[in-house]
Amino acid sequence: MSALTGVVLTAFAAYGLGWYLGMIEGNFALLLLLAVVVTGVYWLAERFLFLPQRQRAAEQLVQEQQRREADWARQGIKGDTVDLQAAQRQLLQQPWWLDWTAGLFPVILVVFVLRSFLFEPFKIPSGSMIPTLRIGDLILVNKFHYGVRLPVVHTKILANHEPQRGDVMVFRYPPQPSLDYIKRVVGVPGDEVAYLNKQLTVNGQPVAKAPESDFYDAGVMRYAQQFGETLGGKHYKTLNDGDRPAFIPGVGEFPFKDQCRYSVEGVVCKVPAGHYFMMGDNRDNSLDSRYWGFVPEANIVGKAFFVWMNFGDFGRIGSFE
Repeated sequence: MSALTGVVLTAFAAYGLGWYLGMIEGNFALLLLLAVVVTGVYWLAERFLFLPQRQRAAEQLVQEQQRREADWARQGIKGDTVDLQAAQRQLLQQPWWLDWTAGLFPVILVVFVLRSFLFEPFKIPSGSMIPTLRIGDLILVNKFHYGVRLPVVHTKILANHEPQRGDVMVFRYPPQPSLDYIKRVVGVPGDEVAYLNKQLTVNGQPVAKAPESDFYDAGVMRYAQQFGETLGGKHYKTLNDGDRPAFIPGVGEFPFKDQCRYSVEGVVCKVPAGHYFMMGDNRDNSLDSRYWGFVPEANIVGKAFFVWMNFGDFGRIGSFE
């Protein structure tokens, strides 16, 4: 078993290293599921096979020593003293290959349940959601707010809330579902979303927008126009770059593209059933639904709601809208 376990652990390590080096496209949810299954099998084998075997061996050691001592007593021989407790501990001790499998199963199982069905941590890698979320923010995502989904296959098994306009949502990027993106929901199924001349309009109603003091983006060392915006009862801030034009360059092909009309002023889209229109709060620096289309309901990961750490700015910790 030690050789087999060595092969299994080496395979996990090779997968992780290849993913880290960019040699393969990793899937953490699948890796975690496999770890649960493998360590679970070892945990069951330990509980019902290996541990009973070691316990029987420890009991047999005591019985044999007692028989020897009884024989020595009948013969009037004084034998050497044996530390039975130490010998038993050695027999009962888990071998290394069980320490690294069955011993880790409870921890891996807890992580799997928490991450798959309750809360998942994410790190903000880009500035598309500035000023709401900054690069380096470590956030928590509520995995059950939009319904409970099976890990890996992403099938919804229990419905909950529907995404609402103004929600900050994590989803699997439609052109490459192995990547997770985070944007704000600005259009739900049936909505007509327009972003013309940098003004967001939903179903013909302009979204309330008020100018605020300019925002200094330390990442690019420049100021940007900042606005307070209210959508779906949520108030948040957005940025606009006055030097960027209103038209949307480099639009790719995507499903239901015929539901969108592009012009030099921007874009107007009718959101199809079962899909959502997403935009970043950093409006002129966000690769979002304006470029790659709608997010299917099946791609939803969860609702982002809390910054639990930013090692460069502890003041970032807290909830957000």
